[in-house]
Order: sequence, then C-alpha cells, then structure tokens
Amino acid sequence: MLAVFEKSIAKSPDALNVPGDSGAASALNNGFLAAHFASIHPGSVTVNLGSSGFMAYSLEKQNPLLPRIFAVVDDIFCLFQGHIENVAVLKQQYGLNKTVNEGIIVIEAYRTLRDRGPYPPDQVVRDIQGKFAFCIYDSSSKATFIASDADGSVPFFWGTDAEGHLVLADDTETVKKVCGKSFAPFPKGCFFTSSGGLRSYEHPLNELKPVPRVDSSGHVCGATFSVDVEAKKESTGMKKVGSAADWSANY
Repeated sequence: MLAVFEKSIAKSPDALNVPGDSGAASALNNGFLAAHFASIHPGSVTVNLGSSGFMAYSLEKQNPLLPRIFAVVDDIFCLFQGHIENVAVLKQQYGLNKTVNEGIIVIEAYRTLRDRGPYPPDQVVRDIQGKFAFCIYDSSSKATFIASDADGSVPFFWGTDAEGHLVLADDTETVKKVCGKSFAPFPKGCFFTSSGGLRSYEHPLNELKPVPRVDSSGHVCGATFSVDVEAKKESTGMKKVGSAADWSANY
C-alpha cells in the first residue's frame, strides 16, 4: 500500500529529512510515484485525492495473515493492513454490523474521535488489539490519522520527498524511490495526525525524541523516535468544543 500527502496536509517530522539528499525526488510532480507504483503493480488501484495527494493499493503478493484492505465511508478513506483480534468487541463498541471489515472499524473509530468522542485519541488506538498499520484521510477536514501497532508487526515506512511531502508505504523500495535516504520505519506504538504530529499511544504523557538512523554504510537515513522518559506533555485529553470544529486541532 502507498499514500502520499501534500506537505500542507501532513507535514513530516523535520528529523526524517536528510539535508542535501541527492536521491530524493518529487512524488507528486506529474504523478511520478503513482505511475511508478502502477507499473510495478499492474492490478493496483490508485485513489486521487486532488491537491491533497493520493492513495494506492494492490491485493497481489500479500501476506494472507496480514491482508490489505481499502475502505471509504462518507469521504473518509482508509488503507489498512493486518488483522484486528478484538473485532467483535469493537463492532459492539461502535455499533457496527457483523459484516464490516477492519477498515470500516478503523474509520468508525476515527469518526467517533472527530465528532468529539469521550476518549482521548491514544486510548482509541490502544483499544485496537492485533497486528496492524493504517492510514486515514478525511477529505471533509483535510486531516490524516496514521498508526502502527505496538510491536510494529506490519512492515510500514514513512519519509519525506524532495518537496517535503509525506510518503508512506509497506515496502522500502517504493519509499526510497522519492525519499532517498530521508525515510525510516514508522514508529511502532505511535500515531500521527495532521495537526498533532507524532505521538506515542503507549506513553501518551511523554514526548518523543528523534534518534538519527544510520545504515550499514554509515550514512544517516532519516530518524527513529523513542519515548523521552523525562519530557512530559502538559495535556493529553481532547477538549470538548461547542461547535463542529475538527477535534484534531484541539490536542
């Protein structure tokens, strides 16, 4: 699976960018990365998100235990890979029928948050038990919500291209095509939003600190992120708002 978001929609962390990276290119210019993905995955589907970017996925050559799913509900798009173990519990929690898949469940969890749900975002992600990585784009608010399970069970990478756009994929070669050395595995046990940036849902009270990632040749390749046990966040709860304002702007 692959997603690219324009930098005004989702600004990648500065630590991912390797200055002077000659291997980086533009993912969105002339549809470069979408065309490349389609060429190596002939049966793939690309979803154009207009000026915000695009999503793409292929059902070929996937792990049967960690399948890829694409879902859309009310202008909320979701790429999901993996398997949720507590599906029955979440379906009951969100009032969903028995036939919905993991992608729909994740969308409903996001929509509950967006519409001022009773739980903080870290709790909602922590409630999802299993092996997963997902990427949500809400076209109504132009917001993203991206997460990976606590063990990093699903291959999931992110990076920044030559123009600062955020690139996410489940294989390194696709990311390196436009990010060069400015990429890394998506941090396990974390979630990323357009307005809130990267956070740990396992340790929501702590800040995350970037650690430069060095490859086998000694070159810096983006950064990993670890929990800073000494740096505490001021607040983690979502503030209730009296209007339909986007929840993600309030935490």
